[in-house]
Amino acid sequence: MSEFLVIVESPAKAKTIERYLGKKYKVKASMGHVRDLPRSQMGVYKESNFEPKYITIRGKGPVLKELKAAAKKAKKIYLAADPDREGEAIAWHLAHSLNVDITSDCRVVFNEITKDAIKESFKHPRPINMDLVDAQQARRILDRLVGYNISPLLWKKVKKGLSAGRVQSVAVRLIIDRENEIKAFIPEEYWTIEGELFKGKDHFSSLFYSLLGDKKTELKSQDDVDAILKEMKGDKFKVVSVSKKERKRNPSPAFITSSLQQEAARKLNFRARKTMMLAQQLYEGIELGSSGTVGLITYMRTDSTRISEVAQAEAAEYIRKEFGETYLKEEQRKEKKQSNAQDAHEGIRPTSTLREPNSVKQYLSRDQFRLYKLIWERFLASQMSQAIMDTMSVDLQNGNVLFRATGSKIKFPGFMKLYVEGTDDQVDEGDKMLPDLCEGDEVFKKDITPKQHFTQPPPRYTEARLVRTMEEIGIGRPSTYAPTLDTIQKRGYVSLDNKRFIPTELGEIVHELIFEFFPDILDVKFTAKMEKDLDNVEDGNVRWVEVIDEFYRDFEKDLENAEKEMQSVEIKDEPAGEDCELCSNPMVFKMGRYGKFMACSNFPDCRNTKAIVKEIGVTCPKCKEGNIIERKSKKKRIFYGCDQFPACEFISWDKPLPRSCPKCEGPLVEKKLKKGVQVQCTECDYKEEPQN
Repeated sequence: MSEFLVIVESPAKAKTIERYLGKKYKVKASMGHVRDLPRSQMGVYKESNFEPKYITIRGKGPVLKELKAAAKKAKKIYLAADPDREGEAIAWHLAHSLNVDITSDCRVVFNEITKDAIKESFKHPRPINMDLVDAQQARRILDRLVGYNISPLLWKKVKKGLSAGRVQSVAVRLIIDRENEIKAFIPEEYWTIEGELFKGKDHFSSLFYSLLGDKKTELKSQDDVDAILKEMKGDKFKVVSVSKKERKRNPSPAFITSSLQQEAARKLNFRARKTMMLAQQLYEGIELGSSGTVGLITYMRTDSTRISEVAQAEAAEYIRKEFGETYLKEEQRKEKKQSNAQDAHEGIRPTSTLREPNSVKQYLSRDQFRLYKLIWERFLASQMSQAIMDTMSVDLQNGNVLFRATGSKIKFPGFMKLYVEGTDDQVDEGDKMLPDLCEGDEVFKKDITPKQHFTQPPPRYTEARLVRTMEEIGIGRPSTYAPTLDTIQKRGYVSLDNKRFIPTELGEIVHELIFEFFPDILDVKFTAKMEKDLDNVEDGNVRWVEVIDEFYRDFEKDLENAEKEMQSVEIKDEPAGEDCELCSNPMVFKMGRYGKFMACSNFPDCRNTKAIVKEIGVTCPKCKEGNIIERKSKKKRIFYGCDQFPACEFISWDKPLPRSCPKCEGPLVEKKLKKGVQVQCTECDYKEEPQN
């Protein structure tokens, strides 16, 4: 008989920990929460200081029965759920269900699932931290009060199946606000003049900077460009100033939850939900042949970049051995703590630097390997020396016109030898060093090329951009980013187009109603303050009931007003202008979770539905008669085809444009690049400057 019972959340975790602890310990999994608020009712007694009503989650009866049987046989019970608010709450609910004294040393926490970390954590058990539990409880009750009060109102006034949530509503607002910015954006024309110059056999690029004696000159029209070109005399340029500098670049710190989600999106093309699922697997443990199951990374829900001294020392020894002393960070910089960071855990790092990605590749799935490699490289790079860049800026004069050329070259790669952080925008990271130039040197013109540009609207949010924005303004916490993005898509309030969020008509309707009657719910500063209040509960500085009460006093007034004043929004079926091919009744446009679609008006007798054909305003370049429409493949990938199909079989993955190539009159398309799009001709080499 086992003397000690240890309860964790997942079977994978249980298997790993049991092997580390030995025969005296039996480790079982609760499969997450065992108790929660009921789904069929509010479950919060507002008149009794917001006392929650907890019940056993449906389907968890057998799990709880098994845990109770094991608890009766054990001398002592340890609750070892994840080391965060949610984990503390799971431990508290388990303690209640199994009659464990929460003031006893029953709680065990660890940041990594390795033999040493597990054994050390069991030397320091502690009571359940009720401040952490109360912070989680306050968030749960807040979300229940918002969701279970506003959602029925939306069902009644708009349509069934809608919901509202505290953090998700703000996320939708950010997406809608950005879409409105894009619609209101007015492009402004501007020009650049590029000079292709040479000195001997060396060619380099420069850009018009200003007229002599002036500050940087903006070129807003063709007339401005013509005026500058008239000022230029001959093909000769004189070097009037040369500036050489050495620039140092620091490595990025170890990942936190949000930066991991962002970088995995940029470099691996992972959705936030997928990143967290894979990270959970790496944290809980992977079977590594004769080594058994090993946790490969530290806990993945964190907002701290802090690294333990032991991990720093191991990384330093590895860097010294593999790269040399010069690649080792001279002194450990104290990573700057964000103002809203809880700093409860270390940053995300490999449990051992010595466990190189290639050494465990055979035991990992392709995606597990890619994410582990990203985490391993980012952490190791964070412990390496700065990169040193040589930069050079040269001013070149022709008549009264000044051009400027800039370049840089890596002098010492430092951390860049291993890893460089990705960006959301197009950045040329390549070396672009200029020839050796000195003041008084003469260089010559090869070509002068004026280029017209237009300012671009702000980009739509990708998952990575939205997570970064939510983090910056203090909305949500590490554990909430991925579920929030998931929820707003499942509710049909937003959709993804080319991996960028677009609000649906349904999302805009719901947002408008919430904005009118519950302004605080959509107020970014108000929601960020709520997050800080929850942090204060966790720190023991304020009681959770006070936070809920302060919120509910104003919310209750808004709710009463909405019940009286909110008008019903009838989403009428619009005639689609065509008949059903199955029963000949008129087709209508209906509103669904993911926007509008066509359906037969004879529903439910006829259940025919069709996607709405989206024309893009381009005549088919192949048959010259049909119109190009947007279609979706079985895997939901957008492509473009002729509406005369199957008579015309034209298809294109790239979006055709309504204008022709200025060089050969051939069809132009919008080619999707890794970052942004580029207009290209399908019949010649004509290309336009890429746009983000």
